Amino acid sequence: MKKLFVLIFSLGLFWCANVNAANFFIEGMEDVPIPDKMMQIQSDNISFGNEETRFVEAYLQTNFGKFSFVAGFYEDTLPQLGWTLQQKEADYLSFSRDNEELQIALVNKMPLIVRVTLTGQH
Repeated sequence: MKKLFVLIFSLGLFWCANVNAANFFIEGMEDVPIPDKMMQIQSDNISFGNEETRFVEAYLQTNFGKFSFVAGFYEDTLPQLGWTLQQKEADYLSFSRDNEELQIALVNKMPLIVRVTLTGQH
């Protein structure tokens, strides 16, 4: 009985960890996810706007991977959230949705730093 409880408890923790890992979004861009093994650099966030327009800029960092991984992640994920790829270059992606534009750009290769900028009208 004790082993069964430990097994169920462990599976519950594993499931919760996976659910939480899948729910990380960029602060200020609640529907733009953060790729695995990346974290948002909190000290570099910029956000301003009013009821009509907004500008949000965030930086993501990791010591693992290349920009091509990040680009592939966003090319696969963002269309599922209503974004349309507008431009693709080796170190830059641009998406649009409604009256918003999302830009993803390589800032530094090692550590990998990516700038994510959201501009648009509400």
